[in-house]
Amino acid sequence: MTSALIDYLDSIKARDPAARSRWEVMLYPGVWALGFHRVAHWLFVGNLFFLARFINHFSRLLTAIDIHPGATIGRHFFIDHGFTVIGETAQIGDDVTIYQNVTLGGTNPTNGLTGKRHPTLADRVVVGSGAQVLGPITVNEGARVGANAVVTRDVAANTSVVGIPAKPVPVDATHYSPGFLAYGTACGEDCDPQRAGLTAVEQELVALRRELADLRAEIGTRGTSAIVDQVKRA
Repeated sequence: MTSALIDYLDSIKARDPAARSRWEVMLYPGVWALGFHRVAHWLFVGNLFFLARFINHFSRLLTAIDIHPGATIGRHFFIDHGFTVIGETAQIGDDVTIYQNVTLGGTNPTNGLTGKRHPTLADRVVVGSGAQVLGPITVNEGARVGANAVVTRDVAANTSVVGIPAKPVPVDATHYSPGFLAYGTACGEDCDPQRAGLTAVEQELVALRRELADLRAEIGTRGTSAIVDQVKRA
């Protein structure tokens, strides 16, 4: 158990440059919230629902992180800062990182869609601060969800998505930060999906401006009357 705890604390240090020691990491609310959840989930699986909920509420009071006892969480899960909500049927793989104010939300069970209502995060997923991942969708292995994104559809493996609704960035973001990408957000204008849609318009605008400049130069060289005569002959 000691070696597993050390491995867990070291995995957090590798993802958080502010962590200076394992003892410091032990104070993180995300570490305490996960520890309480392990106990609550064990009770939940054993059908001791009241005790599981009691521990869940105590953990939320202490850490400001609300993880439903029914959620399934893998190894080395890290919630940085806190203020996060994780729903009952959420499934989280190994080495997943979630930043503050994230919601792994579900669909409304009263509409007849019972069962799996919350997202699945595969291994090594990063979810940036303020992101909302909603419904029984899958964020596949190595994917990154940018800050404040709203994700309602599956995300392909090793893809970065940003925006509302979330869309893939137009270029591979790994050249900005190979490996772990903090907050799941690539920095750079060429990683903005809005710019991808504007590229064609911008190119056409540049072409029109060039034609206008050429026309003005021709008018200045030949004179207005020569241009009018040319138009009449045409």
